[in-house]
Amino acid sequence: MSSTKEEAPAVRVLGLWASPFVIRVLIALRLKGVEHEVLEEVVGKKSELLLRSNPVHKKIPVLLHHGKPISESLIIVQYIDEVWSSNAPAILPADPYVRAVERFWAQYIDDKFPRGIRILKGTVDGNKDEIVEQLSTALQLLEEAFLKLSNGKHYFGGDNIGYLDIALGSHVGWVRAVEKIAGVQLLDAAKVPHLVAWADRFCAHPAVVDVLPSADRFVEYSVKYGSFFPTRPSLPTE
Repeated sequence: MSSTKEEAPAVRVLGLWASPFVIRVLIALRLKGVEHEVLEEVVGKKSELLLRSNPVHKKIPVLLHHGKPISESLIIVQYIDEVWSSNAPAILPADPYVRAVERFWAQYIDDKFPRGIRILKGTVDGNKDEIVEQLSTALQLLEEAFLKLSNGKHYFGGDNIGYLDIALGSHVGWVRAVEKIAGVQLLDAAKVPHLVAWADRFCAHPAVVDVLPSADRFVEYSVKYGSFFPTRPSLPTE
């Protein structure tokens, strides 16, 4: 006898549309063609499902796969690549050395960009001129990394979006938003021309275009919620 209770989707994402860390997960799922449901958290209030699913950090994003939770955005992206390995494209590079290099740069990105963006938004204290210089330097280093890793192709991952594209690309919306908010220029075509062209291609990619909002929408979110922007993969209440 069949149950009248509707079963939950096999893949669910607990998150919030404005979080770059949630955006990473959604891009990875779309790249792999994995059907999923997004459960939007409410700003300022953590759901019981989130608290049960990530009791240690109590942060988004969380991927629920057949009810089993996986936390931390870059770990989730790797999990998606491994579980749906037969679904093209591969997200992480096959070569162990290149994979290690991309993981290094992904960590570098998360060490630099979230806090820098908060300072430029004015939601945490910090010297904005120093942060602009630091982020500009970071982008120039990433420009060099792009030239080495892309091998003359469109993405860090080569012909298609890969792990490092997702790691950096998830911050592009907020980078462009704080350029407007703070009146600064970070993605400067005169300094990082290849990265600027890469960002345009990334944002227009079919797996990205519907999950990465415009800079204007991020600006509106910033005005509405101010200090709620997360410093790490977390719900915007911390």
